[in-house]
Amino acid sequence: MSGSVESVPATFDALRPRLVGVAYGLLGSVTEAEDVVQDAWIRLQRTDYEEIDDLTGWLVTTTSRLALDVLRSARHRREAYVGPWLPEPVETAPDPADSVTLAESVSWAMMVVLETLSPAERTAFVLHDLFGLSFDEIATALGRSPAGCRKLASRARAHIDSRTPRFDVDPTTHHEVVEAFADAATTGDLEGLLQILDPSAVLTADGGGIVRAALRPIVGADAIARFLAGLAGQGGPAKRMRAAVVNHNPALLVFVGDELDGIVALGIAGGRVTAIDFVRNPEKLTRIGRREP
Repeated sequence: MSGSVESVPATFDALRPRLVGVAYGLLGSVTEAEDVVQDAWIRLQRTDYEEIDDLTGWLVTTTSRLALDVLRSARHRREAYVGPWLPEPVETAPDPADSVTLAESVSWAMMVVLETLSPAERTAFVLHDLFGLSFDEIATALGRSPAGCRKLASRARAHIDSRTPRFDVDPTTHHEVVEAFADAATTGDLEGLLQILDPSAVLTADGGGIVRAALRPIVGADAIARFLAGLAGQGGPAKRMRAAVVNHNPALLVFVGDELDGIVALGIAGGRVTAIDFVRNPEKLTRIGRREP
């Protein structure tokens, strides 16, 4: 291995945000991603450093292999998950508090679509298209031929291109729509919600069986508007929403009293909200500030 043994911990520390980003892209969970990276560090400590020609490549490949193992087992766990499963949001506003490095192209909508891929397809796509690994490197992680990995990535790319919604990217439009949605949702303004929601909008909620959430997606502006207006009219501690950015996507942090109650990721197209992903599972909110500043 090039470099001194003493430089290994420093190299690992420098690579750690990227390694967590790779694992998160494969798993959709920051907690699981950090556990995988820690396992990679433990394996590195048990390895003869002198046998490693490329430490960066070794760490990325080892992290990918470990994440793939977790991903395969996670698919079985998620079949028993209560209600829809959504990725763990990562705040990507300027100067975020978290340490996850996300590729610029890893939008919230893409993270959701990645869940529909097979583990091998997801791994090939994330490592090649999002993090720039060669198919030779991916072949080592997957235990397949480079040509086979190329086909996996191609299939995944076609699936993602056909399934990922195309949303507006204009920041001014985002701000106006997000503010209008937040105002209408917190006050229970039924007419205001109907004006801002696309007729074919879909609301998906993830409570994980820990907190109350809709167990099936709610489809259509009318049904969503009535659902949100009903939530606003239930009384109890006042709800507030604050604009944020998660996974490079416009979002709202929802507070009940002073406590973070959930994160709403919004898909916006044609000046209207077309997708509402409401993450309420408290286990997926630990990386976001828990109290209203």
